[in-house]
Amino acid sequence: MEPYNQTLTSSFILLGLSSVPYLQVIYFLIFFLIYIITLSGNVLLIVLVRTDNQLQTPMYFFLTNLSFIDICFSSTIVPKLLVNTVSQDRSISFLGCASQMYFSLALGATECIILAVMAYDRYVAICIPLRYQVIMRRSFCLSLAALSWTVSFLNSVIHAVLTFRLPYCKSNLVRHFFCEMPPLFRLSCSDTLFNEVAVYISGGLIALCSFLLTLTSYFHIISTILTIGSNKGRSKVFSTCGSHLAVVSLYYGAIAFMYLRPRSSYSPDRDRAISMLYTVVTPMLNPVIYSIRNKEVKGSLKRRLARRRSMWCHRTTYI
Repeated sequence: MEPYNQTLTSSFILLGLSSVPYLQVIYFLIFFLIYIITLSGNVLLIVLVRTDNQLQTPMYFFLTNLSFIDICFSSTIVPKLLVNTVSQDRSISFLGCASQMYFSLALGATECIILAVMAYDRYVAICIPLRYQVIMRRSFCLSLAALSWTVSFLNSVIHAVLTFRLPYCKSNLVRHFFCEMPPLFRLSCSDTLFNEVAVYISGGLIALCSFLLTLTSYFHIISTILTIGSNKGRSKVFSTCGSHLAVVSLYYGAIAFMYLRPRSSYSPDRDRAISMLYTVVTPMLNPVIYSIRNKEVKGSLKRRLARRRSMWCHRTTYI
């Protein structure tokens, strides 16, 4: 076997969204707006839950975890994407690329598990409501959240080490808008089969198991809903479950497509579009789907706005 003509890679070049000037401006404005909406919606949800005693429940505790994940996930990807969209220099350092891949992978896996935990929480609340307070006690919720974060970040350490120990001697152009494992594998001049098997194993344990737990929870939820006598009650819960399942399916489906498929199906343009779904679009939609449509959250927001209005009116009467 001939030795590889290995070169030391100190940086990578990320592919931008477009090289056409007016399209760069349009893409920048679109993704900047999406990023602002993502931050605003998720920060608003966290503030409401933390400051309203009526929202101090397990469901909203996990929602704040999800919002924090979405803020970090989006902030790991989008700022660099915005810079690369309008900049001539699209390079990212070796350490910066490793950090971006590590945190995006860890946060993505954490979101998978938290979504499954949220589905389980809804299962307990709807299917066995009399035991809800006993099962979903505070210590158990904290343990579930801590386990989700710990497992995901440890899993990401393994993949980051395995990925960045590969020799990169083909090129330093990553045909993607951020550092992700499949595009990086294509740049290595060594066999990446071991890395891909490791991805399949961890993907099966985390993403697929989380998805199956979510589906199982919603199967029992829907079975229980069908026993509800009120058509209005059934349609209300079905609407909520349908929205949740749509976002969950979109998120899990995109991740499975990126990580759990044969190497022969790699397509840079298609993969960039798929990655947009779970790195940019889903973090923006989550606060809307999971909370802003919720009457309790809207009620909390109205009470806060009413208090602010009352305080403002009280102050103006003394001016």
